[in-house]
Amino acid sequence: MELPAVNLKMILLVHWLLTTWGCLVFLGPYAWANFTILALGVWAVAQRDSIDAISMFLGGLVATVFLDIIHISMFYPRQMDTGAEHFGAGMAILNLLLKPFSCCLVYHMYRERGGELQLHAGFYGSSQEHSAYQTIDSPEVPSDPFAGPESKGHTPQGY
Repeated sequence: MELPAVNLKMILLVHWLLTTWGCLVFLGPYAWANFTILALGVWAVAQRDSIDAISMFLGGLVATVFLDIIHISMFYPRQMDTGAEHFGAGMAILNLLLKPFSCCLVYHMYRERGGELQLHAGFYGSSQEHSAYQTIDSPEVPSDPFAGPESKGHTPQGY
């Protein structure tokens, strides 16, 4: 499935508007979490080649999906008196519903910038790769690292 080409600035603008309207009802931690992540998004826009900026924004978006679920479920008003409260709650819920799609788009941008999803199955266990070091002379690792050039089959050259 091909994702549509969406500018990161448009993603930020939509989430900024929805977060601002959501703050009509949900203040405090909802606002701090979402505006902090939007600041990371501004950093990702400012540094177009930075993998760190886009990965921090992506991780923050994923985290705010869970945080928004908690904030909305805990602080949803039982009695809404005005239409502004209905509107703010609806925009916060719409913001939450759009975030997984935004995460997919931002992940696509992350991959375009050269990022890789690195999952290490042997994080707690032993690693299959013993060393990333390779010698310049040969692709094989010598059996005796302290052996001189005579024992490796090389003849010393005089200068």
